[in-house]
Amino acid sequence: MERRNTKQREIVFQAVHQLRNHATAEEIYKYVKDSHPNIGKGTVYRNLNILSESGMIRKISTPNGPDHYDHCNCNDHYHVQCIRCNKLFDLDMKLIEDLENQVEDNHGFDILGYDLVFKGICPECKSKM
Repeated sequence: MERRNTKQREIVFQAVHQLRNHATAEEIYKYVKDSHPNIGKGTVYRNLNILSESGMIRKISTPNGPDHYDHCNCNDHYHVQCIRCNKLFDLDMKLIEDLENQVEDNHGFDILGYDLVFKGICPECKSKM
């Protein structure tokens, strides 16, 4: 069943792209609420799920923290998350394709995708230490 594109979905989609920072659902909601005070939190969260399921944005689940939404790169790639400020950043590096093959070969899985998140301290937080 194809979903129709609603005004609210377009607002949420544009917010993810305008924020350009791997925002959380809460950050996206606050951003949207500033210019559209009548939009509900449930509407934003629901549309983020629809947009990520459709492949228009990418949801990145992080252990012990909120999901983040990637604004422009929906392909498999790596991220690094700062353990101090919890911001998430893209890593521009070659993919370890052999790892995916090993998981399939050694464990019998059909790999459909992945989210690999490194942990560290970002330059901004490091400068405050």
